[in-house]
Amino acid sequence: MTDLTALTIAEARDKLAAKDFTARELTDSYLSAIDAANETFNAYVAVTADKARDMASASDARLAAGTGGALEGIPLGIKDLFATEGVHTQACSHILDKFEPRYESTVTANLWADGAVMLGKLNMDEFAMGSSNETSYYGPVVNPWRRQGSDMKLVPGGSSGGSAAAVAARLCAGATATDTGGSIRQPAAFTGTVGIKPTYGRCSRWGTVAFASSLDQAGPIARDVRDAAILLKSMASVDPKDTTSVDRPVPDYEAAIGRSVKGLRIGIPREYRVEGMAAEIETFWQRGIAMLREAGAEIVDVSLPHTKYALPAYYIVAPAEASSNLARYDGVRYGLRVPGRDVAQMYENTRAAGFGREVKRRIMIGTYVLSAGYYDAYYLQAQKVRTLIKRDFEAAFADGVDAFLTPATPSAAFGIGDEDLAADPVAMYLNDIFTVTVNMAGLPGIAVPAGLSAEGLPLGLQLIGRPFDEETLFSTASVIEKAAGRFEPERWW
Repeated sequence: MTDLTALTIAEARDKLAAKDFTARELTDSYLSAIDAANETFNAYVAVTADKARDMASASDARLAAGTGGALEGIPLGIKDLFATEGVHTQACSHILDKFEPRYESTVTANLWADGAVMLGKLNMDEFAMGSSNETSYYGPVVNPWRRQGSDMKLVPGGSSGGSAAAVAARLCAGATATDTGGSIRQPAAFTGTVGIKPTYGRCSRWGTVAFASSLDQAGPIARDVRDAAILLKSMASVDPKDTTSVDRPVPDYEAAIGRSVKGLRIGIPREYRVEGMAAEIETFWQRGIAMLREAGAEIVDVSLPHTKYALPAYYIVAPAEASSNLARYDGVRYGLRVPGRDVAQMYENTRAAGFGREVKRRIMIGTYVLSAGYYDAYYLQAQKVRTLIKRDFEAAFADGVDAFLTPATPSAAFGIGDEDLAADPVAMYLNDIFTVTVNMAGLPGIAVPAGLSAEGLPLGLQLIGRPFDEETLFSTASVIEKAAGRFEPERWW
């Protein structure tokens, strides 16, 4: 039997249906891979082997009875931000120490209803705050990719670094992730995987630990575009428990794969050519443009004039919402509790010990911009800028643009513990420069591998679509994927 972990979700689905192997055999293959490699990558913070085998056995029974779901028997990794009933859910923070919820997030409940199997919980930046997966209480995740001729450990991107690394290293067939300012698309670009942030409201946020409620959105990270489409179809739904989820039918995204892009108008925003961007990024951007042009798409230059304000506005809005959302963690009802002489000191001691450095930084920024005398000057102004960013996209769509093509990141993956980035938080925040506009405008965006850098590292391109038009993103991304090919790291572990 071939290595079952080499199969895509689509391939495994078809072979399970054909009874070439069982869901239990597939799950055991992944559990063996995790056993052998997780110490190297630190991708999983909790492995649910017994639960996975029980779920796989139940899948085999349903497959035998002919009642299998869309993801029957497919083993997945779950980002530690999603509540999983009775299973470790800590947002990779010390302050949620030993928290095991008595409920299931809507997104994961949808996946289990379709027959998916849970392998465990995946590492991430603490409370999803980071672009490198170095802020996790459980330590950094290691990217399966290496520079040619180097054994330096590289970051997988963040905050969904565990999800991206696990998919790239074949430690799960696919993974859930979340994206507040690029936390699906940036790690996907750094690991040669595909990640889509759907339109805000496409997936329920209920049962997902909140970072910035008006920006957070769940989505999948997968090995190829088809797998991402399959996963999103199961993850997406309206939810009465989340009033920001949108009540509209979930399309068959997989059907969009291979659809012609002839006649589509693809916008190339001139503002995304930023100072300091690696020359290779521009090269691959031009290569992506050529791929779509050859497939029959019309390439048009466009302007999104307020793009330059997106990053500073994002780093006002997101920390402000984080300051509000994280106020609930006080050591009283669940998680870590550090005693004090009174309740106020217990709050202080618990938060001082429980929150990591980056989370504290963002809470302090957010509290400051919401404080009396500064709310109008910062938070209100940032929300006005957000409206202008959204209008830029709306104007381009009104002019007939169907989607935008941009770089996904300003560089390839960098080293763990990079001294320049560690010393300058703003330099780290610049990793989100191409992705935050999508969250600010509530639009869908997908990152797809475009090729390898001169050092042998994956580089990704980003496609941005109209609201709730993920189908166009899947069809366009599949054109790039077909032209560029698929990329996997050379096995060194």
